Amino acid sequence: MNRWLIIAGVTIVAACSGTQSGKPPVAAAVAADVPPKATAITRSCVELNRIREARVVDDRTIDFYLSGRQVLRNTLPNACPQLGFEKAFTYSTSLSQLCSVDIITVVIQGGGPRTGASCGLGAFVPYTPIPK
Repeated sequence: MNRWLIIAGVTIVAACSGTQSGKPPVAAAVAADVPPKATAITRSCVELNRIREARVVDDRTIDFYLSGRQVLRNTLPNACPQLGFEKAFTYSTSLSQLCSVDIITVVIQGGGPRTGASCGLGAFVPYTPIPK
């Protein structure tokens, strides 16, 4: 099965205000910058028919929005060049699942779709996005 996912997104940066002690403001760690920890509920695969949307966060992070309001974050083992900029990728699988052993390929947009780097996925970890 060959699928094209074109993802558009917005990056939100948050900072907390200064403390009462008069110290300068300190940048808050944004959840998107902190990879989730692997736990017993880490999954190797996700069923393709459950994926409703995929949002590229950066060159190493993709959030998969599933039916049932569940979100799984996939942190790639290595940065995938241009993934965070293009925010689009494709994959090919003969199974009904997308797994951590599968490869995604960046789709370069503009002037007609072309392909860029191919990169391996990581494990799928439950994730709760920060409310907007």
